[in-house]
Amino acid sequence: MASQASISEILSTLYLEYNVKTSNKLKIIDCYLLYILLTGIFQFAYCCLVGTFPFNAFLSGFISTVASFTLGVCLRVQVNPLNRSIFKGIPPERAFADFLFANVLLHLIVINFIG
Repeated sequence: MASQASISEILSTLYLEYNVKTSNKLKIIDCYLLYILLTGIFQFAYCCLVGTFPFNAFLSGFISTVASFTLGVCLRVQVNPLNRSIFKGIPPERAFADFLFANVLLHLIVINFIG
């Protein structure tokens, strides 16, 4: 039982620190990343349970979720104030514009792949 109490203490401390130290911009990006992650898990579970009859549709959807998650993580890293020294010449607005451009390009490719 001691390990169970320590796990709950760790999770509560993590939650409190996250709420206090994380900006609202990063929390919104984290919600987006959680949504994309759950969408990818749902697509994979559906594929395992039902099948992959329109395989191009499954593959393009799953690749879209993985790539969108990757682009979201890149946005979060660039917008994070703790990483300002690494991304000196890139303001947050530029990072968001790059994110939007990459997402539009990604989804054009995904739609083309569906056929």
